[in-house]
Amino acid sequence: MKIVIVGPGAMGNLFAFFMSKTGEEIWLLDKEKDRADKINKNGLIIEGISGNHRVHVNQTTNPADIGEADTIIICVKAYDTEKATEDSLPLIGKNTILLTLQNGSGNIETISRIVGKEKVVGGTTSQGATVLGLGHIRHAGRGETTIGELDGSLSPRVKSISSLFNSAGIDTRITDDVEGLVWSKLLINVGINALTAVLRLKNGELVEYGWARGLLRTAVEEAVLVVKARGIRLTYEDPIKRVEDVCRATATNVSSMLQDVLRSKKTEIDCINGAIVSEGERLGISVPVNRTLTGIVKVIEMSYEKRL
Repeated sequence: MKIVIVGPGAMGNLFAFFMSKTGEEIWLLDKEKDRADKINKNGLIIEGISGNHRVHVNQTTNPADIGEADTIIICVKAYDTEKATEDSLPLIGKNTILLTLQNGSGNIETISRIVGKEKVVGGTTSQGATVLGLGHIRHAGRGETTIGELDGSLSPRVKSISSLFNSAGIDTRITDDVEGLVWSKLLINVGINALTAVLRLKNGELVEYGWARGLLRTAVEEAVLVVKARGIRLTYEDPIKRVEDVCRATATNVSSMLQDVLRSKKTEIDCINGAIVSEGERLGISVPVNRTLTGIVKVIEMSYEKRL
């Protein structure tokens, strides 16, 4: 089986590391030649809770080097989904599957618009990883990965992907409700990502400070109003408890949005808290904390060069 991971960031490299254990043909598709050349020369370096490893995975910026893929795993930032999917078109054959494990809302819809819904499998992961350098990551937290067909069917292809992931050491299950899955992960990101980026705290520290915990709870409560108005079924009964449990379970993790801010990069705020703001406006629901968090993060993005 030929598996292509698009986006060699923290999560893409982590999954490449795990998948390298399977004996399958694994490729990383990159947009940056210098990074691809360095990883091809030095390998991927992984440290953290999985131990210290150096593994070699094929990496390229040219899809022609890879040929037709069996499975393509999209691991880019949400704002790069359209470009990454279009860049992947030369890899797609009649039976190619595209699996998204991204944060935020709208990724499934974007990929489906380009390649067709029948080729798309949705998913989320609660694994945590931090970029330490080019091709160098820290595995910071373990968590469940969940995938599913958009129509809820228990298909042979999702069974095959789940089995392969589990054999690689990625704890994976299958869902019959991808929309509920994606929004359940979105609410966790709503409660954690922007606050960690603004306050510059690790995940676990959000529940150690009363004001931060209060903001977390209100942001999640606003998102729940949107979820209920949309008729979406979450995968857990108590959203606030779930988000706070994730904070504690990933206490030492630096959220992806905080990583972006610390590296003066664009964030996924528009597809996380910004998605709650957009849906709130559409549904006539007031979400002031999410609106404020979105605005603060966007100003941080625009003022990297001017910050003291």
